[in-house]
Amino acid sequence: MSSPGSPPPTPGGPRERAGALSLDPHLHRYAARAVGMTASEVRALFAVASRPEVVSLAGGMPNLAALPLDSLAVEVARLVTEDGLTALQYGSAHGVPVLREQICDVMALEGVHGHPDDIVVTVGSQMALDLVTRIFCDPGDIVLAEGPSYVGALGTFASYQADVVHVAMDADGLQPRALREAIAVAERAGRRVTFLYTVPNFQNPAGVTLATSRRAEIVDICARHDVLIVEDNPYGLLGFDGQVYPALRSMDADNVIYLGSFSKTFASGLRVGWALAPHAVREKLVLAAESAALCAPTLNQLVVSRYLATHDWQGQIKSFQSLYRERRDAMLTALEQHMPAGCSWTRPEGGFFVWLTVPDGVDTKAMQPRAVTERVAYVPGTGFYADGFGSQQMRLSFCYPTPERITEGVRRLAGVLAQELDLLNTFGPAKQRVLSGPQTPSPDTA
Repeated sequence: MSSPGSPPPTPGGPRERAGALSLDPHLHRYAARAVGMTASEVRALFAVASRPEVVSLAGGMPNLAALPLDSLAVEVARLVTEDGLTALQYGSAHGVPVLREQICDVMALEGVHGHPDDIVVTVGSQMALDLVTRIFCDPGDIVLAEGPSYVGALGTFASYQADVVHVAMDADGLQPRALREAIAVAERAGRRVTFLYTVPNFQNPAGVTLATSRRAEIVDICARHDVLIVEDNPYGLLGFDGQVYPALRSMDADNVIYLGSFSKTFASGLRVGWALAPHAVREKLVLAAESAALCAPTLNQLVVSRYLATHDWQGQIKSFQSLYRERRDAMLTALEQHMPAGCSWTRPEGGFFVWLTVPDGVDTKAMQPRAVTERVAYVPGTGFYADGFGSQQMRLSFCYPTPERITEGVRRLAGVLAQELDLLNTFGPAKQRVLSGPQTPSPDTA
């Protein structure tokens, strides 16, 4: 019904042609790239999953309980008192200079020797990934990505109309042979491969780590075929045995863009990340950042800088390692004790996630509402593929709940899965559903 004073829709006009019954009267106006922007199908269920009686093994939220909040409060107050006129003002799209210097110190732990001028500070590494995709991908270009891959990356690639081709992984991470084959298929088809997107350390969602023996080989393959590498490394310092793996960027500074973040090693709510890029690419990223946000929040950058300057941040990372190791161990023990026969799972050496594969015939997407009814939540595997795969997998996050809650959540999940297997034995498998494409990220699926 038209509002008072407004002319009625013209018969056969754009609104009617686009579907007068649509809840979105602007549907016909959207650019083609907006078609790939679809809300996560699991997001609605998390209004229920966030209730205290539900054990959520879904969201990748860091556990901030170990942070020294009292001393941080003092430093933030001092920052505003002493440097408020700078901290609350616009800044450069390049990022605060002192923070860029400190980021170089952080990356040096993984063998990355970058220059502060080649760092662009962003609103989380998600923004950095968006900027990189924007400046390199034309519609129809191919992006190679691990299968499964981070849901936020898949949503970004879809929004710029890039075609994702998944490259197989195993317990040692990305397979070099599969990478060669994917590049060869694209070259034979005359398709342009823009870059390889990889999370080499404690991967989201699979939890696996790229073997050190494979890293130089993968860097060499991409260099030989003129394929850029985008290395996303939010978890690299969170190894449970203290081992730090050499970054791909340390092996080829000219062909690797390195994305980093303080969301997992400090505070996700500050949304401070960065990209380290070859010098010419850096300039394009700065221009893209200016058009997207003018600049990352100066106050947040200076809070991170103060933290790095006044706190034992490496000791804090060790505290996080211990906290997450305890939770990882609780999850692996609970899986061993409760999961039905036919299940398998990864055994992460760091990070936040376990990747669980269930027996043939079980659809984790279809099962998820029933799991929430039984007061446990997870993320179905289909959200981590661009091609509809993953219905037999799920991502389990151990970073946020207590060990006791993790044990109880796995027990509940095992009970739901046992019920599914009983139904499967009685009635046979249901028809597998295939998603139409990647979903946009949210804090529930990060």
